[in-house]
Amino acid sequence: MKVIYDAGALVAAERRSRRMIDMHRLFLQAGCIPIVPTVVLGQVWRGLPREAMLAKVLKACRMEVLDTITAKLGGQLCGQAGSSDLADAVVAVLAMSYNAPIITSDPDDLRRLTTAAGRKVEIFAV
Repeated sequence: MKVIYDAGALVAAERRSRRMIDMHRLFLQAGCIPIVPTVVLGQVWRGLPREAMLAKVLKACRMEVLDTITAKLGGQLCGQAGSSDLADAVVAVLAMSYNAPIITSDPDDLRRLTTAAGRKVEIFAV
């Protein structure tokens, strides 16, 4: 099983959100693989000392490099949903591809994207 983290999930980890840290721990205990698209990592990472908890969370995640096909699918999804947020669109594309839930701080934006694609995806707020 896999789960996709968006930027909001990473920010929550950086801020040491108890909900996010507990969810992450439960995913790992269940053998679930958290996936972070590299485009999302780039949105969040600043290389500051305060990111120690984020770095710890990321060590247990699999990075998904943005390839040409996923980039194009994300761009098409932005067009379908009337969005300009490629990172969120990539999160949605990967969630649909892996049939994986999304962890986010903004479930409405992700739901709009997955709905525009005609797909139902589980979305959990942190």
